[in-house]
Amino acid sequence: MFYGLYAGLCAGQRRVTVQKGPLYRAEGYHITIWCNVSGYGGPLEQTFQWSVYWPSAPKREMQLISTSDSSFPYAVYAQRVKAGGIYVERIRGDSVLLHITNLQAKDAGEYECHTPNTDESYFGDYSAKTNLLVIPDTLSATMKPQDLTQDEGNSLEFICEVSTAAAQHTHLSIAWYLVQGDGEDQEILSLSRDFVLIAGSSYNQRVSSGDIRLDKTGNKKYKLSIVKILPSDQGEIYCEAVEWIQDPDETWKDIARKRTNKTSLTVRSLGKMHVIHLLFIESELKLVLWINEKLIMEGEALIFHCKASVAENPLSVKWWHILRNKSPPVLIANMDQDGMLKIGTSYLERSARGDLRLEKVDSSTFTLTIYNTSATDDSGLYRCEVTEWFKGRNWEHAQEISANVESLGMNLKAVLISRIANVMLHEDFELYCRVSVNHSTNRVPISVIWQFHPSSGLSGYQKVVKITAEGIIEWGSALLHFQKKTKISKSSSSSQLLIHGATWQDAGIYKCEVEVWKNSQQASNSGIAAAAVVSSNPVEIKVTQPEIKCEIISLSKEESQLGVSWYFQLLSPEDAVPLLILATNYSNIVEYGEAFSSPQKKSRFHSEKVSSRLYQLSILSVDYDVRGTYYCVVEEWIWSVESGWCNLGKTESGRTTVNFKPSDNKLHIESTNHSITITENEDVTLKCLLQSQIRPTSHFSISWFKVSIHSSTETLLKIKDNGIIEYGDVKMARRLRPNCPSTGDFHLTIQDVEVGDSGLFYCQVEEWAVNCSTAQVQQASVPTESTEICSSASFFHFLLFYPLGMFVILMAAILFLCFKIKSIHRKQCNLKTKQEFGGEIGLLQPAHLQETNSLKVSSVDWTEHEEQMVPHSLK
Repeated sequence: MFYGLYAGLCAGQRRVTVQKGPLYRAEGYHITIWCNVSGYGGPLEQTFQWSVYWPSAPKREMQLISTSDSSFPYAVYAQRVKAGGIYVERIRGDSVLLHITNLQAKDAGEYECHTPNTDESYFGDYSAKTNLLVIPDTLSATMKPQDLTQDEGNSLEFICEVSTAAAQHTHLSIAWYLVQGDGEDQEILSLSRDFVLIAGSSYNQRVSSGDIRLDKTGNKKYKLSIVKILPSDQGEIYCEAVEWIQDPDETWKDIARKRTNKTSLTVRSLGKMHVIHLLFIESELKLVLWINEKLIMEGEALIFHCKASVAENPLSVKWWHILRNKSPPVLIANMDQDGMLKIGTSYLERSARGDLRLEKVDSSTFTLTIYNTSATDDSGLYRCEVTEWFKGRNWEHAQEISANVESLGMNLKAVLISRIANVMLHEDFELYCRVSVNHSTNRVPISVIWQFHPSSGLSGYQKVVKITAEGIIEWGSALLHFQKKTKISKSSSSSQLLIHGATWQDAGIYKCEVEVWKNSQQASNSGIAAAAVVSSNPVEIKVTQPEIKCEIISLSKEESQLGVSWYFQLLSPEDAVPLLILATNYSNIVEYGEAFSSPQKKSRFHSEKVSSRLYQLSILSVDYDVRGTYYCVVEEWIWSVESGWCNLGKTESGRTTVNFKPSDNKLHIESTNHSITITENEDVTLKCLLQSQIRPTSHFSISWFKVSIHSSTETLLKIKDNGIIEYGDVKMARRLRPNCPSTGDFHLTIQDVEVGDSGLFYCQVEEWAVNCSTAQVQQASVPTESTEICSSASFFHFLLFYPLGMFVILMAAILFLCFKIKSIHRKQCNLKTKQEFGGEIGLLQPAHLQETNSLKVSSVDWTEHEEQMVPHSLK
């Protein structure tokens, strides 16, 4: 067990990660760089600061933007940050995206993401860097703009020329789009960056049949061929090229995008869509009637087309509606040969609302459009009647076509399913809402609302959460406790609600409600009512208590809960008052005693329920103050509807005394003195090498100290035996990179060395060895007093260990620069160092003298002291 702890000493430390570089991005585009932080303490919402190191000045930090300080950016970036050209998007509390909306060539450099410390001590990495390289935008896409008019059924070709001159290895994708009115651009056909042909959702069948295809006719030319043009192809067509590059994390990123000019295509329709039948009359007048869709959803537009051919004289048109199982036909509207309109009596009100539109497209083509259709009023048969006027003779023929307008709520059902009805306390459970629709409503937007009626409450159903047709999650205001432990998902036919850690509050009746919308625009407009709403069946969830019995009270037959309290008593005096460490009540809520309520002490004590009858107290990062006597008190509680929680009784465990015993083994560390001369802004590594044999069960704590030029000793940092790092010098903490205790090499790296870092450095190591019933502590060449640890079986088999270590730091440094009485001072200056002390020193030089090394800046002056502590000087 202890070897596993030793292997994971570095776990739990703060770690900042940034998108792996180098990142190649094209000039002029919007780019993002992500940054995450983990292993932190403090608030869930962390602060992020971005800085840049330009290639021309790689050591100079240029502050870019901060999530908490608006004055953080340097002047060179302040205007772009203020204007929104550079901003930070928070994905969650510990994850952000850096946005640069218009990337410039001067934005190239090394980007650093830094998170200020929010922990009680410094432990881990607080920043990470990545390189951004800005490359020219060399992508080009061109297509000859045209205005084309083609008959339905003709063939047509479009040629798009695409090229790039990027020096990096990039891929290209090419796609063709159709623009019709104010609607969304429809993808016709595309060639992906992996050279895969992908048909647009509306063109699958035509691509499969070969009526639409894409060919590469040269190194740069791509040809879109439409073998048979349809009326639905009318609109504006353009080509779009995208350039992709693979990042170091093996993901593909689009770095450049270009669109060509648009070609306008007008299709002369021959009326082949939904043709019912074609008839001839004496005048050889041909009449074709077709509809946009034979089956439409309620609220959508119904469009009829009526075309007469071989007509050389003026035409008039009448539109009729025949309701199902009803007669005679009802006149919708009449347009005479002069274009004058007359609306039928039954449609006057709808025409006034703008729900009716008649249009003469050309001399022989007419359209009828009915908006905001109703399943009740607009289903049935429609007829177009055309009359040709010449020499006073009328020619007319009636033709009928069927239109079916289906209600959104037709056959709509919602069924709520739960795999388990009785949920154990603290257990996860799921609810499934199945949406059953017919073949026509599966393409309409739906929203799902989850509702809950608590067992203990008198109020009705309350909204837990709603997931809209667009995937937006809206939480209810009455049941806020669900937000922190609920996960919701939705597809076109179902929704899932996952609730973690069931509590008594979660017991009650659940149901889901499905809203069906006519279109996505209405779904996003909260002021418009849904076209159809249906509720599911209710499902009751009961939360039950796990079967945990207390051995202390064996007569209880009812389900009960246990409360466990842990106490600590000092060894001396014997009548010391016991102190409450922590208590876990029947609701599993932990409360700490007054003497152990500080964040530091809370983090050291951990209570765990090992089994139904065994509770365990773990003490992390032990110290002298844990020596004493420990015991626990157990209480049994039971819930009564009449009187709430009732105490059935309590009992106290036996006592366990904790103490320590020193080790007879000696710890040896290399005591060789080192002297290092280093230039400013470089990194230096101070060595601390263990020369003793490492045992598998050993743990180590390492402390680093610095003696400045004024002979004052300060603690830089201490790595405890459990891997926790405590920093003494907050200013230097960001630049200190200690090696985590492992193989006996406990070196310390100081980054970006400054002149003020000159001085003496040494380390001190403590070894912790654990036996079956004792904990032993060794300190390098420092004697310790004998203490003993006694373990009681009633303490539930946990082992405690703590170092009896006293830092005996005898460092007195005085070195007179007096050359005439050198022999006298040598007698007075007694080197006092211990076998565990190893040190390294260095000479700092200004950064601008790195190459010539002609000027040395000494930052150590020993002329005012009488003793020399360690024969090292850092200059």
